[in-house]
Amino acid sequence: MKEIARHIFDHAMRESSISRAFSRHLHCDRGVLRIREDLYDLNSHSRCFVISLGKAAHSMLTALHEQTGERFEGIVASSVAPEFQVRGFRYFHGGHPLPNEESIRAADAMLKSLNAQNQASLVIYLISGGGSAIVEKPIDDEISLADLIETYRLLVHSGASISEINTIRKHLSAVKGGRLAQAAYPARQVSVLVSDVPDGTPDALASGPTMPDSTTLEDSYAIATKHRFPPPFENRKGWGSLVDQFPASVRELFERHALEETPKSDDPAFVHARWWTILSNSALLQAAEREAKQQGFYVEIDNSCDDWDYARAADYLLGRLRELRREHERVCLLSGGEVTVHVENGGMGGRNQQFALDCAVKISGEDVCVLSAGSDGIDGNSPAAGAIADGTTLERAKARGLDVSAHLNAFNVYPLFEALGDAIVTGPTGNNLRDLRILLAY
Repeated sequence: MKEIARHIFDHAMRESSISRAFSRHLHCDRGVLRIREDLYDLNSHSRCFVISLGKAAHSMLTALHEQTGERFEGIVASSVAPEFQVRGFRYFHGGHPLPNEESIRAADAMLKSLNAQNQASLVIYLISGGGSAIVEKPIDDEISLADLIETYRLLVHSGASISEINTIRKHLSAVKGGRLAQAAYPARQVSVLVSDVPDGTPDALASGPTMPDSTTLEDSYAIATKHRFPPPFENRKGWGSLVDQFPASVRELFERHALEETPKSDDPAFVHARWWTILSNSALLQAAEREAKQQGFYVEIDNSCDDWDYARAADYLLGRLRELRREHERVCLLSGGEVTVHVENGGMGGRNQQFALDCAVKISGEDVCVLSAGSDGIDGNSPAAGAIADGTTLERAKARGLDVSAHLNAFNVYPLFEALGDAIVTGPTGNNLRDLRILLAY
């Protein structure tokens, strides 16, 4: 079952590649670029400028280049180094999951270039997940990079959903929540999206730098007070909210309610702007579903546990798998999106490996297999994309002297899976379509 689960994952990744998506949805012929249902006469614009940002920035620019040839200039920002550089582009190596100096430089370069565009310009954005940290500039100059990094660290470890995290990021940023689009006004703008956020919330992708923001300042303030940390995250007695933990420069803005609202749908910047999602988690799930059916499984897709705590998600999905197993001989349950982990002084691992090991405890001795992996090839702070577990995982771990409970409680799951040979290591994939969970039983 472990081999079949890995085969389904690998097949889904191949079928959901960026190059295949671009060949389906973009085409350039005699200077006319088609992006889904839109046509752009490139020769009618005085300048065509491309910004590619996110974990898939290099793959997306390469795919665009294959369709159009070397006719553009622009800026690329990613958390991984490119295999090669496209002529006419400036490259920045931004940080992820925390911003770095290059993240700030990339944002400054983008804002400067976009401010130079005019009504005859066409700006093409290639946006993928991870862009929130890879390209960043604080809305207030008083917020240092160190303060920004600490704020991001607190958000990532708070247990907040990615949508909640991005709501706060948008209102702290000079580039997120539609502010890149504002900088490019009055240019014509089009965004091509490879999405790692829930379907129906495209403005959460990379914190929506080119889209009207559907979140509000009040949302941001509410989220910052909703999530609370136990000691030792706060210096005072008892539990503290995110606001209490923020560095002084950020905390002061929240306490005074001094942040500015992000641009909404009635902003002039969006009058000549378009957005097209060409890949999302749905494509990954559908490719996995087709292959699982080819392997003779009854298949069900259940995304109910998106943004749930990993342990609650494990209980729910395993319960659903057992229900299906009573009705069908060979069952494959697929689940997309992301689970959450509230990390307290963790070791090496990530949400997918944490979920897989929690499942391993709950399926010990059963003919069940669980694979959980990130489509970007990166799970937390580990070298793995995720892990695979089955009914023998606990027994094999004990035989090697590994304490499963200790690894789980310490959020240090990668060393255990690596020792068992069950870590899924792909390296950075150049894609980012959220996570895929594959549960098999027969």
